[in-house]
Order: sequence, then C-alpha cells, then structure tokens
Amino acid sequence: MKTEKLTFKGHSGEELAARLDYPAGKPHATAIFAHCFTCSKDIPAARRVSQRLAAMGIAVLRFDFTGLGHSKGEFANTNFSSNVADLKLAAGALAAEIEAPTLLIGHSLGGAAVLRAAGEIEGLKAVATIGAPFDPEHVVHNFGSALDEIAENGEAEVSLGGRPFTIKQSFVEDVSANNLRTSIAGMKRALLVLHSPTDQTVGIENAGEIFGAAKHPKSFVTLDDADHLLTRSEDAEYAADVISSWARRYLNVPTVKTAKNAPDGVVRSDEADRDGFLQDISVGSDHHVLADEPAAYGGSNLGLTPYQFLSAGLAACTSMTVRMYARRKKWPLEDISVDVIHGKIHGEDCAHCETKDGKIDQFQRKITLKGDLDETQRARLLEIADKCPVHRTMESEIEVTTALV
Repeated sequence: MKTEKLTFKGHSGEELAARLDYPAGKPHATAIFAHCFTCSKDIPAARRVSQRLAAMGIAVLRFDFTGLGHSKGEFANTNFSSNVADLKLAAGALAAEIEAPTLLIGHSLGGAAVLRAAGEIEGLKAVATIGAPFDPEHVVHNFGSALDEIAENGEAEVSLGGRPFTIKQSFVEDVSANNLRTSIAGMKRALLVLHSPTDQTVGIENAGEIFGAAKHPKSFVTLDDADHLLTRSEDAEYAADVISSWARRYLNVPTVKTAKNAPDGVVRSDEADRDGFLQDISVGSDHHVLADEPAAYGGSNLGLTPYQFLSAGLAACTSMTVRMYARRKKWPLEDISVDVIHGKIHGEDCAHCETKDGKIDQFQRKITLKGDLDETQRARLLEIADKCPVHRTMESEIEVTTALV
C-alpha cells in the first residue's frame, strides 16, 4: 500500500491535511474516512480501516477537520455544519485527485457528518458509520458543567480526551439545530451501522434510531464489547473486515473467485481475473493464496509472482532445514532469516554450469543466523543449508509433463 500526503482548502479557506491510501494496483473504487469528535485522521481505527480497504482495491482519503490534527484553522470557530462542509470539500478533492468517492465512512460525530452529507455527494453508493450519534446534539454531554459557562460567557474551555478545547455557544446552537432523520431517510445510499452495545460515549440506542430512519438496503453489525474509539486492535480489525466485506457488495470491486479445493497432493491454480493475471492457488482444502503480476506488467499486484513463489519455496525450505538440524544438535540458534534474490546471468559467468550460451537463472541466497553460535557451528549450518530438499531439486535434473484434461 502506498500512502500520499495532500492538502485541500476547508470551509474557511484554511489548508486541511489529508492522507490518501492507495491500493497496490489501479483503484476500483474510492472512499473517505471522517474521524471522531476532536480526534484525527491518524487514530488506529482510521488507519486500520483505510489499510484494509486499500488492500481490496479501494483508495481511501482520510483527513483532519479544520483545527484538528495537522489541519490549519481554529477549532473554536468550527461546528457540526462546518464539519459537513469540510467533508463535501474532501469529496471534491478526492474527485480531483482520482474520482468522486463511492463510499463514506464516519466514526462517532464523523459518522453523523457523513449521514448529513451523503445525499449531497453525487456518485456515492454506500455509507458506513461506527459508533455514530443519531442526534449531533448528543456530543454536548461531553461538556458537562461547562455548558452553563458557555451559555453565560459565549465560550468555555472544555477538557476532551485529556486535551483542552475552546467550545463556543455557536457550536452548541449548531448541533442543537441539526436533525438527521430527514437526511438519513432521503440519502438513497446503502447503509452499514456498526455500534457496540456497551459504548459508554454514544449509547446503542443511537444505532437503533439511525437504522430505523434509514431505507433499505441497510445493515447493522454489533461491535460487542468494543469501546467507543476501538482502541483494541482486534476491535478495529474486526470493524475493518466487516466494512471491507460489506462494501464489496455495493461498489464496483471485483471479487476474487475462489477455486474449488484441490485434491490432496495437488497444487491448483485457478484463474481469478480473465482481464489480468490474478490466480487463486489452492492446496487441498486447507490453504488458499493469490498469485499475480505487478501493475507495470498488466497485473493488479495482489499476490506473489510465480518466481517469487519459487524463491519463497527455497527460502522457507532453507530455514526449515537449518532449524531442524540445529534443534537436533541442541545448538543455541535463536532466529533464522533467509533472503532469496532471483535474477538472470550469462551462462559464461557461471563457473560450474554446463550451459555457456545465453542466460541462466540465478538465485542468490543470504542467510542470517542469530544466537550464541561459534564459527564451527555457523559453518556447519551453512553446509546444511545446501542440503535443503528444494535447493537440491532445483539443481537436479527435472522433468515436467503436461496433459490436457
């Protein structure tokens, strides 16, 4: 995955900071992630969801709202409506960079913002919310006793997540004036609502209100005992998995066809993309992996190339063989790392090769052994590496037979 920094102008004309996470190949769709109240684009939940979507071919723009994270501007002068305006400008920035977003994802108040903006973004197909409030005014409960001071003085300093923020009366009035029911009912986009029933910041009843106001197609998935910010990595990963699987149904993202399980003893390659080179590799009923070519060669770069698989076999076999010998000898080998580099050399440059005309394949193997080993032990393990069965197969005479089925 490649990540690129970019900026665009927000509602007040200030520069907003963003990251655009690209998939390995050409993007099949685009998305925007709107972060939670007073958070930033770089919180773990945003990063994990973005990375998972990029892995399935969706480019994701995540940005900091005005006055937050690395974006310029004064947070004190923002409100819910300005967040919605920033979100729509982010959609324009993404359209200028790649294409208009087909998916919006919003976390907490960012979820309320995407629900408000969804119906106004042309080309949008789907919306996903994480722990979103049905009523933006819900956020004011975080201000506690400061609400009286805000009303009396027009503003007050409020501690949110251990950080001080200036909240103005105009913010309170703006969130109070916004009602999402009409926006949700009329957005005409597929909706996924993710919410934890134990969320102590935004209660589960908000998910019920959002789900009830939405028209079909709509889905609800519980986040079980996750906290509001999805601070546990496993909760963020689960949310990312659910969103990526659900989004594929509504976006123009090709599904990799899974081959039928190959019989025992058979490695099967089944074509997964007739327009590219993607292959689904199955080994019995237990293992499936992907093979592909880089985008520069017409592939989508979703899996190892055939020669990389060959190199991987040599590297893995070498490591296993060395480990097995060291274990039997009870030597203090703590870790093994094997690098394999495949290339072509002229036959005349290979002293022990029979072929002298044209080029031959060369596999360079570099082995790192960690542990309190003496020089004699290291030298012996290097000799054992050459006895790796895959190594011996690659250097012996090989016959490949082919038949049509």
